[in-house]
Amino acid sequence: MMASYVSKVRQDISRWLAEGLIDAPTAQALRNDIDSRAGGGFSFGGILAVLAALLLGAAILIFVAANWLAFPRVARVGLLFAIILAAHAGGAFLKLVRREAAGEAGFLIGGAAFGGSIALIGQMYHLSGDEAQALLVWCAGVTVAAVILRSAASTVAAVVIAASWLWVEMWDFWSGADVPHEYLLVLAVLWAVSLWTGARSARHLIVLSLVLYASLSYLHTEQLVIPVLLALASTGLFLAATFRPESIERFLRLGGGAQVHGLLGFVAGMSFVQFAVMDEPGFMLAALVTFGASIGALILGGRESRMLRWLAYAVFGVELCIVYVVTVGTMLGTAGFLIATGALLAVLAFVITRFERRMKAPAAQGGAA
Repeated sequence: MMASYVSKVRQDISRWLAEGLIDAPTAQALRNDIDSRAGGGFSFGGILAVLAALLLGAAILIFVAANWLAFPRVARVGLLFAIILAAHAGGAFLKLVRREAAGEAGFLIGGAAFGGSIALIGQMYHLSGDEAQALLVWCAGVTVAAVILRSAASTVAAVVIAASWLWVEMWDFWSGADVPHEYLLVLAVLWAVSLWTGARSARHLIVLSLVLYASLSYLHTEQLVIPVLLALASTGLFLAATFRPESIERFLRLGGGAQVHGLLGFVAGMSFVQFAVMDEPGFMLAALVTFGASIGALILGGRESRMLRWLAYAVFGVELCIVYVVTVGTMLGTAGFLIATGALLAVLAFVITRFERRMKAPAAQGGAA
C-alpha cells in the first residue's frame, strides 16, 4: 500500500511539473521528502528479512531443545542468555549501520529466543505456572526490549503476544473465570511504547485487539450491552475520523485507516446483536441499521478510501445473505435458494460496478482539468 501511494505521488509531482503548477526545485524537494518518509517502512526485502529471522529463531530454539539434555544445567541457561544477548546486540549494531530491516529482524530473533527460554527454563526447574503466565512474562520482556532498543518490530511482537495471552485466558468462554480487565492496562502501556518506538502498525493492532477484547468479553459474559457499546463507540470513531480527521489523527496517530477500524468495530458489535435476537422482531431492525451503516460508510468515506469501500461492499453483501437465510431461505428448496442467491449476487455486482464508476468519475474529471 505504501509503495503504491509513493508511486502515485511521484506521478502527480511529474504531472504538476509538466503543467507548470510547480517549479523544478519544488518538485525535487517534494521527491526528497517522499524518499525520506518512505524509507522508514519495510520494503519487500525487509519483510523477507523478518520472515528469515523468525525461521532462524525457530531453528535455533529447535536445535537447543533437541540437544537440551546434552548440556549441563548451567551451560543450558548460559547458552540461552547468550543467544538472547547476541541477537539483540547484533540487531542494535545493524541498526547503527543503517540496516534497519536486518536490525529489527535481529530483535525478533532475540524476542523469540526469550520466549523459548521461558518454556525451557521452566521445564528444567519445574517452575509452577501456566501458558497464560508465560505469555505475560514474554510480553513484558519483549516490551522492555522494545523500549530500550526503540524497536518497532518488537513493539508489534509485544502486541501480538499480549493478544495471545488474552485469548489463552479467555478461550474457555463457559469456564466462569473473570474477564481479565487488566488487559486494557497492558494495551495502554503498549500504546505509549508504540509512540516511543514509532510503531504505527502496533497501534492499528491495538485498536483491532480492543474489538477482540470486547468480542471475547461478550462471549464470556453474554451481556448484550457489551456489543451495543462496541457498536456505539465504533460509530463515534468513524464519525470523528470523517468530520474531524485532523483531530483524530493527532490523537491516535494511525496514519489513516480510522474509518476502517470504526466500521469493523461496528460490524462486530452488530453481528453479536443480530445473532442474539435472531428469532425476535428486533433482528430486522438490527439488519436495517447494519445496511444503513454500510451505505453511510460508502457515502461519507468511500470516495477517499478504497479499503473502506470494499469493506462496506462486503458488509452489505454478507448482511444481505444473512437476512435472506434467516427470513426467506428456509421457505425455498435448494434450487430456489441457489437461483435467488445468484440473482442477489448479480444485483450486488451491478450496484458495486456503478458505484465504482461514480467514485472514479470525479478523479478522471480532475485529471482532465
